[in-house]
Amino acid sequence: MTVYGIHASHEQIHPSELLAAVQRAEQAGFTAAMSSDHFAPWSERQGQSGYAWSWLGAALQATALPFGVVTAPGQRYHPAITAQAIGTLASMYPGRFWAALGTGEASNEHITGDGWPRKDIRTRRLEECVEVIRALLNGDEVNHDGLVRVDRARLWTLPSEAPLLIGAAVSPETARWCASWADGLITVNAAPERLREVAGAYRDAGGRGKLHLQVHVSWAQNLDTARKIAHDQWRTNVFRPPVCWDLELPEHFDVVAENVPIEQIEGVVNISDDLKWHAEQLHEYASLGFEEIYLHHVGQDLNPFIDAFGEHVLPEVTA
Repeated sequence: MTVYGIHASHEQIHPSELLAAVQRAEQAGFTAAMSSDHFAPWSERQGQSGYAWSWLGAALQATALPFGVVTAPGQRYHPAITAQAIGTLASMYPGRFWAALGTGEASNEHITGDGWPRKDIRTRRLEECVEVIRALLNGDEVNHDGLVRVDRARLWTLPSEAPLLIGAAVSPETARWCASWADGLITVNAAPERLREVAGAYRDAGGRGKLHLQVHVSWAQNLDTARKIAHDQWRTNVFRPPVCWDLELPEHFDVVAENVPIEQIEGVVNISDDLKWHAEQLHEYASLGFEEIYLHHVGQDLNPFIDAFGEHVLPEVTA
């Protein structure tokens, strides 16, 4: 049966409110959760960016939900530190934590003062980080000299079972590459034919594990409000790579998004006041083979969304 979870967006919501929201989501019938890991929001209007790893410890303790996080080792995080964070949470909450690893965005990584590498270099850097993280979670002492450097690192607190390391991809090419190392794949909602292409590339290349999907939605009791929420909060998130990878500051995203029309946002956010329509979209995603689907309401007040989807949508898609 498909798992339906909630996405916790640190860029938009204060961590205390976000913790209360995932507790409410559990009570409403969501059976899993995932978290972003940003240093900065996408827009000054979003206005938050709590530290995901501190929050995850609290969220795992405050709920019985399994959690995942999408993170980018290699620049802002040394891979040994990422491995230690993963290992500690997996030790404390066995079987309830996974991490999706990606190449990152300049908006989070520029803070180190290091140059932002080309995409091909970032890909090679992530390959090295995956190798280091897996070895450390396996209990090995690691020395590594490459795009990242590691000197005699060893994790002293190890989980009884290494957690899943998921590949993050939005293109078939990246999905195909993820198949060489990942324990599963996560992508974001797109047109069905595009999702079929990404999932197929991963499976055709021998990719193992579950297919995960993050779905951006905007729901309100009337369509005009749902559209206004999406336009206010998510118009900075409509830009394809390399733009979304390479801009550095929230102000930059706000400038380039000044004239984005709502029609463009509808290409990346499922916007509707019709709960049955939202359920139909989720049914279609499940039919494409996605086994875990995480809903991200792009507004900053999650409670109406949680209550409405818990009462009307989750029973429809899990029946």
